[in-house]
Amino acid sequence: MPMTPPSAPPHANGPLTGKTVLITGGARRVGAVMARALHGAGARIVLHYRSSAQAAEQLAAQLNGERAESVALAEADLLDPQALQRLAATAAATYGRLDILVNNASSFYPTPIGQIDERVWHDLIGTNLKAPLLLAQAASGALRESGGLILNLVDIHGLRPLRHHTVYSVAKAGLIMLTKSLARELGPQVRVNAIAPGPVMWPESGVDEALRRHIIERTALKRTGSPEDIARAALFFACDAPFVTGQILAIDGGRSIGW
Repeated sequence: MPMTPPSAPPHANGPLTGKTVLITGGARRVGAVMARALHGAGARIVLHYRSSAQAAEQLAAQLNGERAESVALAEADLLDPQALQRLAATAAATYGRLDILVNNASSFYPTPIGQIDERVWHDLIGTNLKAPLLLAQAASGALRESGGLILNLVDIHGLRPLRHHTVYSVAKAGLIMLTKSLARELGPQVRVNAIAPGPVMWPESGVDEALRRHIIERTALKRTGSPEDIARAALFFACDAPFVTGQILAIDGGRSIGW
């Protein structure tokens, strides 16, 4: 698991100055937008990736150009329990502390009944539920020491199942309960919360245009959101919610009330 070792102290003025954030799946899409937002608030970022090495390197170069040695890279397979242990340990050692763990990485694809097998169960449950649990456990000591935060990216479909996505929906439902359970287990030192996105970024595998229109029509605000909406919620939990734990914040434009 190669790292980019930093040495210089932070030199930003923001609410997260001096704090370290580990974000999984932070090289692309919503993860990258959150990484930029947290970095912009002064945080030092340990940016995890699995296969998106080029995107991770480009993002790290951009952010390190804005603030020298403020972003480190960490490659790990989140389905490997030993890699999770190493990732947590390295993230805490890189800047001497760990303040925020963002469990963002996720697998997402349909699993219609009749096509579910051990492989898809292992992958979807592994990335969306097992990895966040084991990584939180591995990082709990450092987070307790810093009085930190765990922020899980769940999904509104963890509460209302998405058709043809049974395993994914089950995994996100489990992550919602894990958020609440960890909040009890790790309090009072560590806060644990979750963001449940709605239609903010369509899957790369493609969504039928008719389905997009159907989803938007059943969203109270009648439009899609953006990754920046998720990033603003992450900043709220990181900077402005010291008395909030065990909560799930839906960022869905009212989709969950207009089913």
